[in-house]
Amino acid sequence: MQIYADNAGTTKMSRTAIDAMLPYMETYYGNPSSLHTVGQEAAEALAQARAEMAAILGCEPREIIFTSGGSEADNQAIFSAAAIGEKKGKKHIISTAFEHHAVLHTLKRLEKQGFDITLLDVHENGLVTPEQVRDAIREDTCLVTIMYVNNEIGTIQPIREIGAVCREKGVLFHTDAVQAVGHIPVNVKDDNVDMLSLSGHKFRGPKGIGALYVRKGIILTNLIEGGAQERGKRAGTENIPAIMSMVAALKEAVDHMDENTKKVQALRDKLIAGLAEIPHCALNGDATHRHPGNVNFCFEGIEGESLLLLLDAKGICASSGSACTSGSLDPSHVLLAIGRVHDVAHGSLRLSLNEENTEAEVDYMLEEIPKVVEYLRNMSPVWKDLINGKRQFIL
Repeated sequence: MQIYADNAGTTKMSRTAIDAMLPYMETYYGNPSSLHTVGQEAAEALAQARAEMAAILGCEPREIIFTSGGSEADNQAIFSAAAIGEKKGKKHIISTAFEHHAVLHTLKRLEKQGFDITLLDVHENGLVTPEQVRDAIREDTCLVTIMYVNNEIGTIQPIREIGAVCREKGVLFHTDAVQAVGHIPVNVKDDNVDMLSLSGHKFRGPKGIGALYVRKGIILTNLIEGGAQERGKRAGTENIPAIMSMVAALKEAVDHMDENTKKVQALRDKLIAGLAEIPHCALNGDATHRHPGNVNFCFEGIEGESLLLLLDAKGICASSGSACTSGSLDPSHVLLAIGRVHDVAHGSLRLSLNEENTEAEVDYMLEEIPKVVEYLRNMSPVWKDLINGKRQFIL
């Protein structure tokens, strides 16, 4: 059995998304900036896609900028807010310690340019409170950027309440909603959001395409100079096939959100309950305010990389909090942020489900994962020390 349980990493494109892309590769292939008929057909499709995405997010079409994905959208939002703040003499930015690296690395770059960055501590349950944000805002704060749903532990932040605090204080608010859009209800007006990033391949659309919502009146800083595409804020011929595919995938995800959520949550809860029976393990992140398909555990006494490789041999595609794919031995910064110690954070496993997963697949994972954990523990000197009392159990 082959099981794909890494949907937070990327998703398989839906048939709807693929079918939506093909006409704009074969028939309506024009450049939307061209004045001839073929170009204007593409321009009409682009306008339609922008209007459909805006309707889903609760904003105006002109407030949508198409990008290459979530990382570019994060960068443009943060650099733009920083530029606006700097002109007003405000160079303080608030974020959290467990943001995606597209945010954290951008903030690090701004720090080198003289900005003061406050990274809020994350509670053990993986949540940030509006009170923390309120207490951190200063007279020179120009931006608060907090992710909607954490990509590793799946916690859903109180975005609407945090946005309300920012509105009250007159501070721009950006959210990286890459893991949220298409999976939970998102409305930028109701959520008091000024800028929002999303990425198509997280909700069964294509890779390499995303969008940035920018509230009307906010002046963006260009990351790419050139032509006048995207209202002059993102140069380069628009990727019409990918845009049409992404919007079709998003519309499909939103139209079926209720039924998909009900199914996926049931699978998630069954998987969590079964894995929780493994001795000396812990669920990472809040059990209630959680992405419908996210399951993230730490297992004491093992290494996440070994766990992934053995699970892959069993046909289970998963991911770990350990940054093994980057050649780093450091554990996940997200798990460290919620208070997991290094030794425990190394032994993490993230399983992310979607509507394509089945109960039979969950049953198989519940059969195989405990076996693999036990096998790795029997090989581990650390586990032997724990069992023999030479070390103290943490979990």
